[in-house]
Amino acid sequence: MKKYNTMEKATFGNGCFWCTEAIFQNLRGVERVESGYTGGKVEKPTYKEVCSGLTGHAEVIQITFDPEVISFEELLEVFWNTHDPTTLNRQGNDVGTQYRSAIFYHNDEQKELAEKYKEQLDQSGAWSNPIVTEVSPMEAFYPAEDYHQNYFNLNGNQPYCSFVIRPKVEKFLKKYREKVN
Repeated sequence: MKKYNTMEKATFGNGCFWCTEAIFQNLRGVERVESGYTGGKVEKPTYKEVCSGLTGHAEVIQITFDPEVISFEELLEVFWNTHDPTTLNRQGNDVGTQYRSAIFYHNDEQKELAEKYKEQLDQSGAWSNPIVTEVSPMEAFYPAEDYHQNYFNLNGNQPYCSFVIRPKVEKFLKKYREKVN
């Protein structure tokens, strides 16, 4: 196992954190994925507060990764390809500002790469609507409550997991099989 100080972090909001956590946990080079909240104005928010839409926070995942195994650019590729970045404040049936598409960058390099990728993707015509993904500085990260962590792996038989998360994970595993553990 690598020393923790050689690891980097990436923070993405791309809908329900249960779904995105389940995808990024499978990537080779990802050491840890933690569900949480960022981008708002309330300190130490609860899930209930975030779901109210009044805190300004997004549901996010914070990824600790080994840049010698998987690059930030590769994480961005997975981010862009596993949600719809053209829907404002929603992913599927999950609606509200807490489900917005967002990249919270940790340094200038991540900011530059995220903005460049967003611009290229927007200009490519890959999406029929404009990309609305927010690119903002990472400020405070608040871990979600324990019962949200590793949710899909611990609750895979729940209806939401079976009907929403499992198909996303299966699609991801087919497309990115060379990058998974």
